[in-house]
Amino acid sequence: MVNLVKQLFALLVLVCSAGMVAGHAQDLSSFFKDTEGAIVLYDLKNNRYIRYNEERCRRRFSPFSTFKIPNSLIGLETGVIEDAEFLIRWDQKKYPPQEQRIAPFTSWNQDHTLRSAMKNSVVWYYRELAERVGKPVMQQYVTKLRYGNHDTSGGINRFWLGSSLQISPNEQVEFLRRFYKEELPVSARSIQIVKEIISLEQTPAYKLSGKTGSGSLPGGKALGWFIGYVERSDNVYFFATNIEGANYSAVRDKRIALTKRILLELGWLPKAS
Repeated sequence: MVNLVKQLFALLVLVCSAGMVAGHAQDLSSFFKDTEGAIVLYDLKNNRYIRYNEERCRRRFSPFSTFKIPNSLIGLETGVIEDAEFLIRWDQKKYPPQEQRIAPFTSWNQDHTLRSAMKNSVVWYYRELAERVGKPVMQQYVTKLRYGNHDTSGGINRFWLGSSLQISPNEQVEFLRRFYKEELPVSARSIQIVKEIISLEQTPAYKLSGKTGSGSLPGGKALGWFIGYVERSDNVYFFATNIEGANYSAVRDKRIALTKRILLELGWLPKAS
């Protein structure tokens, strides 16, 4: 009887401790003290979600350049692009030079491959890719991928750029989960190519993959996305961060830095030794 009581007490302590850890992990308000935004995090192994600002996590926004992930898959699946090294020549008349002298815009005014266009978030490359795919086929794939609201009516080369296509942070994470698990209705080859070109950091302890996106919100503020996942030896952690600021400079670096601070706090991203 004494042993049974001890076992029950130990179990109670364990459950309470786990509850406190989970509760602490979900309290992310301190990271957003001066920022309007939301984050969705998903622990694949434990099938566990953590969210900050649940209403905003459900709200749909333009994906902006985070759509480069499905856009790449569609280009590969349709044969419009062959592989990561597929080159598209820059047409200066069709896509006038970018005048902004900050990254990533400074690298846009040249020819690009799929790999370099993803790395430098080259909008003209993906607008050209979408035009070559064509509206009927693009709509078919966006619907088949169950991406956001499926709406490509805003123009074949701009529907994802502050136009008709919208997706929520919750939907971003679900799309990434299906992408990572190869549950999308596309070939394993296409998924592997895109996985390779969205890799951002790799060490012996982890691999970080993802994509940023940004653009203007109604009213003039800037929206900043950072979506992706962290691969560890025994688990995969997904995230979708969505913030807004006065202008592009206000969200450009902050969306990444804020996400990394949260991932470090949760122990999903290892601290530098």
